[in-house]
Amino acid sequence: QVQLVESGGAMVQAGGSLKLSCTAFGNVFSINVVAWFRQAPGQQRELVASIESGGYPVYAEFVKGRFAISRGDAKNLAFLQMNSLKPEDTAVYYCAAGLSGSPGYDYWGRGTQVTVSS
Repeated sequence: QVQLVESGGAMVQAGGSLKLSCTAFGNVFSINVVAWFRQAPGQQRELVASIESGGYPVYAEFVKGRFAISRGDAKNLAFLQMNSLKPEDTAVYYCAAGLSGSPGYDYWGRGTQVTVSS
């Protein structure tokens, strides 16, 4: 079992930056892919960025050039550096992890709120 805990969410002004962290507890060595999703009020959850072990990051079009996903060590599983934030980036951001050989994401955190004011 793996538990994921997000941190770093806050309220910032448009144009500002935030760095989100995803801390993992449990058997993290079986994790292959890590991703960040977000969900705004009244909207569906959407993929922001993902990265596989030893792979290249993949970004949604709406964050390309502004956000960067990175992997850390076993416990500090992943980070999301967010620059040039826009009000439309306001959402709850979730960390997700998928096991090797799994077709999807097996573990999810509870999310961290990011609010961008204009």
